[in-house]
Amino acid sequence: MTLVTIGGWQVAVGLVCGGAVGALAVWLLVRKRPTAAELERERRQFLAQSGRLVDGMVQDVREVESGDGRSLTMLLYDYRIGGVDYECSQDLTDIRGVVESGQVRAGFPCTVRYQPGNPQNSIVVAESWTGLRGGLPVLPRYEDPDPLDLSHFRQGHGEQLG
Repeated sequence: MTLVTIGGWQVAVGLVCGGAVGALAVWLLVRKRPTAAELERERRQFLAQSGRLVDGMVQDVREVESGDGRSLTMLLYDYRIGGVDYECSQDLTDIRGVVESGQVRAGFPCTVRYQPGNPQNSIVVAESWTGLRGGLPVLPRYEDPDPLDLSHFRQGHGEQLG
């Protein structure tokens, strides 16, 4: 039978490792976990800094009752990436200072930021960025009332008058 003797340094290493594991367990139990609002703010910040842009369409802004009785302001929008249509919503309740829900118009185009590789992770509004547009684009007016004007085809059109 073989006897194994444990030296003092082995006991010390075992105590140090056991203490480190115990300290890690205590830290995991008592640490402050991020709230849902903090996680959502970090997600918006991540997408505002590194998300790709795509054109979308605002569908609606609705007030929805949550399970705890609060009223949530939800922005409904859709967009298309690679032939796949996505219909998403974003909670605007925590960022009411950034965008007024009464100013958002359904049916207007918007810009959506999404995460490459995970396109359903998207936003339209963040604290530092907004994809909402103030209105429809205005096209320049064409001042020539005669659409059949062929004067530029006439001979001598490009010559200097003298």
